[in-house]
Amino acid sequence: MARLNILVPVKRAIDYAIKPRVNTTKATIETNGVKFSLNPFCEIAVEEAVRLREGNKGLVESITVISAGNAKTPDVLRSALAMGADKAVHIDTPEVEDASSLSLEPLAVAKLLKAYAEKNSNNLIIMGKQSIDDDSNQTGQMLAGLLNWPQATNASEVVVDDATGIVTVTREVDGGSETISAPLPMIVTTDLRLNVPRYTKLQDIMKAKKKKTEKVTPADLGVDITSRLKIVSLADPPKRVGGAKVDSVDSLISKLKEAGAI
Repeated sequence: MARLNILVPVKRAIDYAIKPRVNTTKATIETNGVKFSLNPFCEIAVEEAVRLREGNKGLVESITVISAGNAKTPDVLRSALAMGADKAVHIDTPEVEDASSLSLEPLAVAKLLKAYAEKNSNNLIIMGKQSIDDDSNQTGQMLAGLLNWPQATNASEVVVDDATGIVTVTREVDGGSETISAPLPMIVTTDLRLNVPRYTKLQDIMKAKKKKTEKVTPADLGVDITSRLKIVSLADPPKRVGGAKVDSVDSLISKLKEAGAI
């Protein structure tokens, strides 16, 4: 079996501990002065790639992390490098002037990843099932379709047979879990229960600064990332109203009628 040349797409997203706020334009989320970090699902994907290398010496040839975004994107790439990735790729995309346009749609991201994976002979792509900002959960599936590769989504366990190149994935489904297998090349999207990402030490962060970061543009990859979708409006969810106790069924029915529920 050929050694694994793993590609791990990652995304810079608003930190999970921050409560997003709608911008005054009502067309986007406020980002000024807001903390950004590596998307949690992407962090799990990086951790899994590193564990595959640590669990079987000689199985993994290289681990490349890749992200598309503005000039601040290398911040999260360095975080992924500190976790153990070998090199990073920054797809430099322009800022979107129209706040109602999506900066990068899932299909555009999938096309960028397809172009890079084909150019660099990656044979395993491990990526988060979704980002916590737009929650689309589409890019992995679209990428599998564009590459015509088998896919395993919502992975909670990943095992690679180094003799046959068969990847066995246990994935979470509505009724519990199911196990599927497919040969390389393959795409795996990660779920929260797959692993717990490691804490990066200071020495690892310092080493990450010396690792290579390549910069490319969508034009270099021959991909048009023009937005096809528009955000019509954004609004905060309605505030939840506290409940009330009733002392009888008749009171309950009366309350439901007042609320227009029945």
